[in-house]
Amino acid sequence: MTLKKQFLFAVLFVCQCICAQQDSITVLDEVLISDVQLKKFSNSQSVLKLPDSILSNNKTSLTTLLNYNSVIYFKENGLGMVSSPSFRGTTAQQTAVIWNGININSQLNGQTDFNTISAKDFNSISIRAGGGSSVYGSSAIGGSIHLNNDLSFGNKFENTLQTNYGSFNTLGVNYKMQLASAKFSSQISISRNSSDNDYKYLDSDKKNENGQFYNTSFNVNLGYKLDSKNILKLYSYLFDGERHFSGTLAAPSKSKYNDLNTRNLLEWIGSYNQFTSKVKLALLSEKYKYFENAATSIFSDAKAETFTAKYDLLYKVNSKLELNSVIDFTQTKGFGSDIGNNKRQIGSGILLLKHKPFAKFLYEITVRKEITSNYKSPILFSVGTNFSVFSFYNLKINGSRNYRIPTFNDLYYQGSGNLNLKPESSYQVEIGHEFKFKNTTFSLTNYYIKIQDLLRWSPSSSGNWTPNNVANVVTYGAEFLLNYNKEIGKSKFDFTTTYAYTISRDEVKMKQLIYVPYHKFTAALAYSFNKLSAHYQYLYNGKVFTSSDNFYKLDDYLVSNVGIDYQFGKKKFLKLGFDVLNIFNENYQSVSTRPLPGRNYTINLTFNF
Repeated sequence: MTLKKQFLFAVLFVCQCICAQQDSITVLDEVLISDVQLKKFSNSQSVLKLPDSILSNNKTSLTTLLNYNSVIYFKENGLGMVSSPSFRGTTAQQTAVIWNGININSQLNGQTDFNTISAKDFNSISIRAGGGSSVYGSSAIGGSIHLNNDLSFGNKFENTLQTNYGSFNTLGVNYKMQLASAKFSSQISISRNSSDNDYKYLDSDKKNENGQFYNTSFNVNLGYKLDSKNILKLYSYLFDGERHFSGTLAAPSKSKYNDLNTRNLLEWIGSYNQFTSKVKLALLSEKYKYFENAATSIFSDAKAETFTAKYDLLYKVNSKLELNSVIDFTQTKGFGSDIGNNKRQIGSGILLLKHKPFAKFLYEITVRKEITSNYKSPILFSVGTNFSVFSFYNLKINGSRNYRIPTFNDLYYQGSGNLNLKPESSYQVEIGHEFKFKNTTFSLTNYYIKIQDLLRWSPSSSGNWTPNNVANVVTYGAEFLLNYNKEIGKSKFDFTTTYAYTISRDEVKMKQLIYVPYHKFTAALAYSFNKLSAHYQYLYNGKVFTSSDNFYKLDDYLVSNVGIDYQFGKKKFLKLGFDVLNIFNENYQSVSTRPLPGRNYTINLTFNF
């Protein structure tokens, strides 16, 4: 049975099980989230939840959404190509992506390609800065990105169809449906994106060749109240894509890459007075085929299947004290021409405590311990406080130990893997200042991270690239976030800005790590009046070094986008929009010799019914 058939079978099976229940209606929270640790145990760290106004204005990938609205730096191998982040000066493998409370970083290469995720498939996206490995496991060193499908109960039936067409024959379609009653809640979304992606390189007679791509995602989320104390939820996600990897300024490419990802999560929530019990069963699958020459049938491939079982018990002792214990087991099987046939099993236990002894002061403690035969697991911890010094000012302090385990590619890649690798580990501390006024909120956070046993792939004496624990890194800097909103009559203003100053150095060479800018600045202004709205985005990235000796570099750049929308009808059932991207026709690269598009255009239609 193929993965696609398995996915659809699982959806239909659980739907039948849910519809068979006839128990009485319960009184529970109107909106149910799976990532409870993000909500309840992140009070001592910086968490930015992107507002609906920003999510609705984003027409493209998760890369674009986060690049223009956060402090995270992205390097992108051309429009729609491989996209990887650098959060607080760390690597892409040190940024965790959390889907409804489950870590979905690739077991093969350790990172998430942000151009394989459609932001339209989620109704809540949050950015949690700083260490989170004690809660979310491997990779949450620089920070974590949280993609959530929050289910709500109550009478609701909403349909949204969004389409956009633009330069380079770029087409995007997203349909989203929400249907809910007092006992049942559902969300279904389908996205399709494609592009010829043949943009011209500015100041050159060349264009982006062999860069065409398409992808389809299918998202189903269901919730059912079994009785007054129990709720069953199912989250299912499928992504199927094909990309022809475009070449560089110096060399053409004929390669092609197919990937298929599926995620299924079944969750049972029980609420019993002071106890809240959660059982999660998740099955994740990732598979790729790489064709060096797309015209041939010769390819290399790899596949990983991950099963996770988790039991989460929250005990609310009283209004001031909450205890949370989590036990989970994860098994990953990897196989394919690139990595052979291997298996890894990890068991872990987590204890979390939140205590608010005074009205203006709370502290949090988290401890995690893993057991596995593949590597020596450190004890991970996080300790933090939140002190409301004044009604408008909060002081946040957090210290933690975090880690990243070697991936299947690191360990088993044919001819290159290294079975003697140690997990990367880090210690970090941060101090945050948060200010809240009537129309304005802003925060300033300083941090320091020390990373040991950093994994790097480098050529051996035989010329073969292999991974080794070769470096210790120190990263420190500051982040500034600001939001201002104001209503004057029928006019609404919303202004957000972010700034990051980052130093990330190899302790021996004392050189800035490659692809880590010293400065990144974003700003977004949205204005609406009755049925008319407009928005402006600004992105500045400072120079980045492309060689470890800091000899070669990419220049800084600034890119601006502008858009206007108008809604028709008394119920605003139709919205027509037009966007101009890179309006100043900036010639820029986020990865060496891989130019990104100049000025281009998009027209958008949104139907609400």
